[in-house]
Amino acid sequence: MAVAISGNGWSSVFDGEERSMLQGLDSAIKNLPDGVLVTWNGARFDLPFLQDRARLIDVELGLDLVADTRSRSRRDPLPGHDGGYLGRWYGHRHLDAYAVYRADVGASLGMPCGLKPLSRLVGLSPVEVDREAIHQLTPKELEDYVASDAILTRELALRRWSTAQRAIDVLR
Repeated sequence: MAVAISGNGWSSVFDGEERSMLQGLDSAIKNLPDGVLVTWNGARFDLPFLQDRARLIDVELGLDLVADTRSRSRRDPLPGHDGGYLGRWYGHRHLDAYAVYRADVGASLGMPCGLKPLSRLVGLSPVEVDREAIHQLTPKELEDYVASDAILTRELALRRWSTAQRAIDVLR
């Protein structure tokens, strides 16, 4: 497993042993200036998955998730979950950019909103690999692949920021 975060001109990839990876990710997020944590389908997959893994191995994260009763999808939720979540990680509010694109671009054009196809559509160049062979990637190839997803997610959110910022999670 590997996770990446990206900012203005930088990205960091966390991989290796799961405990240290999750602790490193949590520490990095804690030490960033407060802002918005942007994910691509993170409300329904990434954030609950990371929280589940952390609980399983007794790693404490600064991640708060609350069930989002408004979240609807034609896809099945992550096993063990009823649907999506609103989130906050320390002082960072959460934005699921996939939900923003799905709600307007996907609905208007009748197209799926996968990260890589949508990125290619708008002229970005995602790093692509055979998903069935991810386990065969070299450490550098895995780092490039995971960092690419974080960079693309950030870029797509920024391109739609006037709309996207209205979809930032609000935890009550």
